[in-house]
Parts: sequence; structure tokens; C-alpha cells
Amino acid sequence: MNNKILSGLLLTSAFACGCQQNSNKHHTATSQDSTVHSFETTIDNKEVKRYTLTNGKLKAALTNYGARLVSLEVPDQAGHLTDVILGYDRADEYKANADNFYGAIVGRYGNRIGDATFTLQGVKYELEKNDGKNSLHGGTHGVYNQVWDVANRSDSSITFTYLSPDGEAGYPGNVKMQVTYTLNHTGGLVMDYQANTDKETVLNLTNHAYFNLSGAGSETILDHELQIDAEAITEVDDTLIPTGKSIPVAGTPFDFRKAFVIGDRIDVDHAQLKIGKGYDHNFELSKSTGFRKVAAVYAAKTGIEMQIWTTEPGLQFYSGNFMSDTDPKGKNGLVYPFRSAFCLETQHYPDAPNHPTFASTVVKPGQMYTSKSEYRFTIR
Repeated sequence: MNNKILSGLLLTSAFACGCQQNSNKHHTATSQDSTVHSFETTIDNKEVKRYTLTNGKLKAALTNYGARLVSLEVPDQAGHLTDVILGYDRADEYKANADNFYGAIVGRYGNRIGDATFTLQGVKYELEKNDGKNSLHGGTHGVYNQVWDVANRSDSSITFTYLSPDGEAGYPGNVKMQVTYTLNHTGGLVMDYQANTDKETVLNLTNHAYFNLSGAGSETILDHELQIDAEAITEVDDTLIPTGKSIPVAGTPFDFRKAFVIGDRIDVDHAQLKIGKGYDHNFELSKSTGFRKVAAVYAAKTGIEMQIWTTEPGLQFYSGNFMSDTDPKGKNGLVYPFRSAFCLETQHYPDAPNHPTFASTVVKPGQMYTSKSEYRFTIR
């Protein structure tokens, strides 16, 4: 599985090590702690909490429901903190609108698997169909819809863990997974993923945050500038499943090799844009290995630039094409209208288990799944 797997490591020991740390700066979560708050509900008989991280530059709020990012406040050009993440005020609102995936870790398999099936070691696995005939983001029982545990945390970091049992949402193997969010001192939010399994399986975890760098609740992201280091996109059929072909971006509205305003070409007459009702495609990143910068987004209104760094080979750019001002209101009663947010999801390619030419997402017993991504913020 390329750089995502390191042989011979055991995530179990990492879980245990994390749970043993307990000091003023690095401790297990308690309801008495000022940075831990009830999120006003229980889900599956588990208490859902809200956690706050800060490092003097950035401030983030997260919840153990879906190991999700609730808010991310970054300084704008005037030095004012701006929340750039869409979301809700209460956990039950996230639960009621789970298929929006706001801020969540999605999987076991982020993005789509065609016909909700794949074959592994001669066994055909049937997955939950929650996107027409396909499976999206792990199905209705995906990890975004589960209450995770907190292994450890500090003022600027938190680790969520989840044991996905064999057969959950149709996937094989008992999979122990963890994601650590860390606010670093270079203006970034880093996400480190690890997982292992006791049976051969497939895995593709990512974060599904919705961003507006002008501030969550602003009317549009069509004025944002976007740059993506990709020479091609993955062609999709009319259900957004890869055909197995790549489309060079040169001469198309998908050419973001140099920064381009998102709204300038989003409605041009192009077959792939019609299928996605805008951008909803995997960009095949030019450098497929190593932790490197792969994209940048800029909002002139606030002066905020967000860079995307990752170890992943693909990046899903979604331009909020299915958002609507009739959707339930978000944080602070804000309306999130059509194309008022974008997602940049670091990933292996959609439907990779059914395409032998795509980078593998198979994880075997005794191997460690690893992935690292970062949202890095600057002002210009």
C-alpha cells in the first residue's frame, strides 16, 4: 500500500501508550476540565463531548462523535480570529444530518466504491448502499457515524480511537484506528492516521471538513483562488464512479496548476462538470509520495491562505454543489447556501479496490496503515 503501510508495527501498543500519559500538559479527558464540554446528547449510549485545542495562534473545537472538527479559528489579515469550518452547535444536529459529513473522519473507505462491492482474496464483500447503487464514505455505519474514544490529549493535541468490528458496514476485519489532531507552531492543523487489522481489508480514511476562508456562513467560495499540483483528474461516470481513465487537465476547467478563481470556469460546458454539478473530482497529484504541499486556497476578503500538505496520492475537490439554503441552519443559526463551502479531501483514489491500476488500499494483518495531512494557514 505504498507509504501508507509500515510492516511489523502494532497499533495496539500505540493505543496503550497514549492512555498511560497523564500530566498537567498531557492528560486523559475529564468532564471537569475547562476544555471539555458536554455536547448535549448521548449517541449509542455513549456520551458525546466537545474538546477545545489552542496553541496561541489557532483555536480548534472537536467532538468524539465521528472524531470530527467542529470549528477552526485562524487569524485574518486584521488579526481577528475567523472560524473557517462549517458545522452545527449540537451533536444531535450532526447526528440528524450525518450524511453531510461535516468535519468528520470518513471511512472505512472515504469516497465511493462502485456497486457497493469489492473482491478480496476471492471473497466478494457487499457494502451498504447509501449513494444510489454505490457506497459512499463507508456507508451509513461508517466511522463518521460512530462515537470514538479519547486516548490522550494536551492543550494543542487530541487522539481519538475507534475499534471497527469485523463485518461493520460489510467490511472485513477488526480494525483498530486512531487519528491525532495537532495544532503546530507553523500555523497548521495536522492529522495523523494509524490503523491495523486482524484480517485483510481495505482502508481509506480522510477528513471531510467544509471550508469557507471568508468565514463560515459567508455566501460563496466562488471568489476563492485555488491551486492544485495535479496534471490529471480521474474520469468518472454519471454516478461519480471512476471509469479507470485519467483526463489531462491542460486546456480544461480542471487546470489549477496555476492559481485560478474557483467560480470562473465552474459552469462551463464540460461533461465532467455536468456530472458533478460542478467540481467533485479526484485530482491525481503530481508527486505521489512523501509529505508535501499539494494545494493552496486563498480568500482575498480575509487574506487567509490555506495550504494542503499530505502523504496521499489523490485530492478530492468538492465545490459544495449539493448545498442549499433550505438545509438545516448551521452554527449560530447561520445559513449555508449553494456553493458556500469547499472540501479538499486527501485520499487514495475512489473505488481503488475495483481498479488494479490504482494505488492499493489493501491492509494486511501485521501491517500499519499510516497517513498524514495538514491544513496550514498563512496571511498574504
